[in-house]
Amino acid sequence: GFPRTLGQAEALDRICEPDLVISLHVPFETLKDRLSARWVHPASGRVYNMDFNPPHVHGLDDLTGEPLVQREDDRPEAVAARLRKYKDAAKPVIELYRSRGVLHSFSGTETNKIWPYVYALLCNRIPPVHAEEEN
Repeated sequence: GFPRTLGQAEALDRICEPDLVISLHVPFETLKDRLSARWVHPASGRVYNMDFNPPHVHGLDDLTGEPLVQREDDRPEAVAARLRKYKDAAKPVIELYRSRGVLHSFSGTETNKIWPYVYALLCNRIPPVHAEEEN
C-alpha cells in the first residue's frame, strides 16, 4: 500500500489530498504465511504461492520448467521483521487519515470476503463514468 510512512503521506499531500483511504487489516499470521509461501521465477518474474497458486510441478516454473526461488525477504523470519517494521511505520499514517475522517478500515483473511465491502464503498464514493462522457 501507499503511503507507508508519514513522510510519504506528507509528500502525497503536496500533490493531492486524499479524500478516501482504505486500510485492510489482515492478521499477522495470515500475512506471514502468505508471504512466506511466495516463490518466483527469476527470469520472468512470475509469482507462485505454494498454498493457493502452486506450480504444476513443485519448485519448477510452469512455462519453462526452470527452478523457482524464494526471495530472501520472503523467508518467514524476514517477513516477520518486515511486518513489524511496517506496522510501526504505518501507525502514524493510519492516525493521520483517521483524524481527517477519510479512513475506511476493513478486516478479514480472504480477498473474496473483504472485496465486496471495499467495492460497495468505492461504488458509493466514485461516480460512474458513462460512455458519452468519455468522448
